[in-house]
Amino acid sequence: MSLALVQSRALLGLEAPSVTVEVHLANGLPSFTLVGLADLEVKEARERVRSALQNAGLEFPHNKRITVNLAPADLPKDSGRFDLPIALGILAASGQIDAGRLAGHEFAGELSLSGQLRPVRGALATSLALRAHGVAVRLVLPPGSAEEAALVPDAQVYRARHLLDVVRQFLPAGSQESMDDASAPDDGWCLLQPAPLATQVAYADLSDIKGQAASKRALEIAAAGGHSLLMMGPPGSGKSMLAQRFAGLLPAMTMEEALESAAVASLAGRFTPARWAQRPTCQPHHTASAVALVGGGL
Repeated sequence: MSLALVQSRALLGLEAPSVTVEVHLANGLPSFTLVGLADLEVKEARERVRSALQNAGLEFPHNKRITVNLAPADLPKDSGRFDLPIALGILAASGQIDAGRLAGHEFAGELSLSGQLRPVRGALATSLALRAHGVAVRLVLPPGSAEEAALVPDAQVYRARHLLDVVRQFLPAGSQESMDDASAPDDGWCLLQPAPLATQVAYADLSDIKGQAASKRALEIAAAGGHSLLMMGPPGSGKSMLAQRFAGLLPAMTMEEALESAAVASLAGRFTPARWAQRPTCQPHHTASAVALVGGGL
């Protein structure tokens, strides 16, 4: 089969629109063309995929004209998240894995030159988008990203450490014996279970502040009534110290709040499991403009 389709996801804010990676192998002058409004780091996947396949002991079709299309063509794509689906598309189009078994799976992951899988940002946002749209698919992600995506309830997330871990799952019938001696970890492929919501989160305590009785009373009233706060005063008057302790007055985050907060942090590459279900406190610089605080772009 010279045409293969592999499913993945792009990132557009908190949304994760579906992307179909189409790979076609044809006769002609050997080349590797990647189209579909791909950013520079996506186009660099050509060299990463080529080296990863060779170093993993797999066959790269050097004598073919390779065309990779990331559909839809009008959707911007960035980051190295499409390395894994492009590599699988080439393997499926060349008959090294079973293209039919790829249905029902979505892939994302950056490839190292040795074939190891590296984490990508926005994994939690991707899993959250699948849940919001009611799409029941199996997500295959690298270590670090898979643990994030598994925080979403009822998500089917598989963690793969190496390209060969993924290839083993989609080999044609009767080809398993040829992969037994491949150099990949034995525990590289596993299904992750959703992590439970943290029941207790430690915040800075408001009782640490001596004095500031009026300010602390204002924080308590705002927390009880769900009001906004505007703190004004000279540097060193305690505004940041009070703001850092405001989250400790609020009730525990619900699952939906924790997921949305973690998804935003995941998009920026700042999410860590240690801060799961913690209310974030941001400290923009005092010279930041209103546009810088609110954000812009699309």
